[in-house]
Amino acid sequence: MKPLRHLSAAALLALAATVLPAVPAVASVRTPAPHTLSADSLRADAQPSGRVETNYADPVTALPPVTRPNTPHCTVTAMQHDFANSYGQPFTGTLTPPPDCPGPWSKVVLDWSGNVAGRQYDRLAGVWIGGSEVLRTSTPEPDPDGIKWHVDTDITAFTPLLRTPQPVVVDLGNLVNDTYTGVFHMTMTVTYYQADRANPPADTADQVLPVSQSSTAPGWWNLGKGQSATSTLTFPRNLTQAHLQVYARGGGCEEFWYANVPDAYAAAHPDFGLCGGGTYREIQVQVDGRTAGTVQPFPAIYTGGISPLMWRPIPGIDAFRTLPYDVDLTPFAGTLTDGRPHTVTLLPPAGISDLWTLDGSLFLTTDPWRQQTSGAVTTDTVQPAPELATATTTRADGSDVIAATAGRDWTVAGYVDTSRGRISTRIDRHGSYTNQDVISNSAQQQTSSQTDEGWTQTTTTRGNGHPDVTRSTWSYPIDITSTYVPGSAADSYLVKGQATVARHLTDSAQQGRHWRLLDSTDDRLTAEGVLERQSGVLVQADGSATEHYTGRSTDGSCYDHELAADHGYVTLDRLNSCR
Repeated sequence: MKPLRHLSAAALLALAATVLPAVPAVASVRTPAPHTLSADSLRADAQPSGRVETNYADPVTALPPVTRPNTPHCTVTAMQHDFANSYGQPFTGTLTPPPDCPGPWSKVVLDWSGNVAGRQYDRLAGVWIGGSEVLRTSTPEPDPDGIKWHVDTDITAFTPLLRTPQPVVVDLGNLVNDTYTGVFHMTMTVTYYQADRANPPADTADQVLPVSQSSTAPGWWNLGKGQSATSTLTFPRNLTQAHLQVYARGGGCEEFWYANVPDAYAAAHPDFGLCGGGTYREIQVQVDGRTAGTVQPFPAIYTGGISPLMWRPIPGIDAFRTLPYDVDLTPFAGTLTDGRPHTVTLLPPAGISDLWTLDGSLFLTTDPWRQQTSGAVTTDTVQPAPELATATTTRADGSDVIAATAGRDWTVAGYVDTSRGRISTRIDRHGSYTNQDVISNSAQQQTSSQTDEGWTQTTTTRGNGHPDVTRSTWSYPIDITSTYVPGSAADSYLVKGQATVARHLTDSAQQGRHWRLLDSTDDRLTAEGVLERQSGVLVQADGSATEHYTGRSTDGSCYDHELAADHGYVTLDRLNSCR
C-alpha cells in the first residue's frame, strides 16, 4: 500500500474497510452524525466532535421478502458450511429434488443465511446449480460481537434444472489470520412449493443452459481489459425464444468505476493514485461472433465501500441481492437450430483498469409441435462502441472537472418459422449517459455525479397479426463525495463519504396509443459516514443511512418500505400503505 499521504479520495474508497476492522474499540461520545462537508470539518487539525461506534445492529434492507404460496412444501438444506481460508476452496455438493415434493412446483425459493463475528472484509459470493448462477451476493463487514443476516431469492425460473439432481457450487473467498478473524458461517436452503388449483405450476422456459466456465467449480469468469469469455453450446432444434441472464460486477479498481478517470489523466497525475479507464461501462453479448446486445451495469457498492460506517446496518443497493441483466436473443433463435455448436460470448467493458466478474444463463423456449424451426436475423445495428465524448477543464480554484457523455441506440430483429407460423421479434434499445467528476485538492476530495438511463422496446409479431409491444426502462442515478485529509501527525487522517444512489425500473405494455404499467420498482438510498484517526487513536467512526423501496405489480399489489439508521442502529422501520 502507498503511504497515506499519497492516497487520493478515489483510492480511499476502499481504505476504511482496511483500517477500521483492525482498530481497538474506543468509548462512544454522543453527538449527531455528520450531514455536510464544511471547510472547518475537513481541516486536518479540527477537534473531533464525533463518536466511535464499534457494534451495530444486524443488517436489514427495505427490499420485499419473496412471496410464498400457502401450499405443501419441502425444504432441503443444500449447504451448511464455514468459509474461513476459502480462496480457491468453494463448497461443492449435490441438490436433489425432495421425493415428498415431486412437483410440479408453483415456486422455488433459495434462502441464504449467515453469521460472522470479529474483523473481516466484505466478500463477493456466488451460488451455482447445474452450472447456472442462481445467486450473486456479498457479505456484510462484522462487528466484534457478531452479526447475522438473511437473503432470499426466487429461483423458480431454473425449474428445468431443478427437476433432476444437480451439482451445487458456492464460492465465498475469505482469508482468516490474526488480524482478520471473521469466519462466515453460512446455511443455504431450497424450498419447493407444490402447485395446486389456486397456485398453478410456474410458467418457465423449457430448458436452461449455463453460460459459465464450469458446473463443478465456480462458473464465473474474471475478465480484464481486452478479454472475453465464450461458451460453446448446442441448442434444441425446435427453438423459438432465447433469453440471456447476465451477472456482472467490477472488482479492485473497477469496484468504483463511476469515479475512475481517463487513462491520460491518471498517467499525468501519478501521485493522485487514481484508477483509469474512464467512467462509461457496458457489457456486450455476441452470438457466433456477432454483437447481439448490450447492457449497462448498476453502480453497486459493497458494504466496505467508501466508508464501512455508511452501510451499518443498511447495505447498499445490490449488495445482498444482486439483480442480473436481461438480453433478449430471440432475434437470433432461428439461426441456432441446425444442431451444430454455436458460441455465446460475454465481453467486459472496454478500456477497464481491473477485472470484471461475468457469467450467465440462457432460458430457452421450444416448439412442441415441430421437430425443427428455422429463421434468420434481419437487422443488427449494434455498433462495437458507443458514441462517447470526454472533456477535462480546470476551474479557477484549481479543481479539475472531467465530463463524459455517451449515447447508445441499436436495433436487432429476426424471425422464427414455427408450427404456428412466422414469429418476428424486434428489439430497440436507447441509452443515455452522463458523468461529471470533480477532483479537488490534489485528489483529496472527489465528487462524482452520474446518470445512466434508457429503455428497451420489444415488438413481437405473429404472422400478419397485430404486434405486441412491451417496454422496459432503467435509471441508475448516483452521486458520491469522498474526502481524505491527512493529519499533521503520523497515522492521522480524516475520511468522509456521502452517497445517494437509486434504481428505477419499469415494465409496460402498449395498448393503443397508451402504455399500461405492468410493474415498477423504485429503490432509493442515501448514506454518509466518517472515520478519523489522530496519532493512531480512533476518534470518529460513525454513519447514518436511509432507504425507501416501492414496488408495484400489474395485479395491483404494492410494497412500500422505509428504513433509517443512525449510529449503527435502526431508527425507522415503516411499512407504508400504497397510494
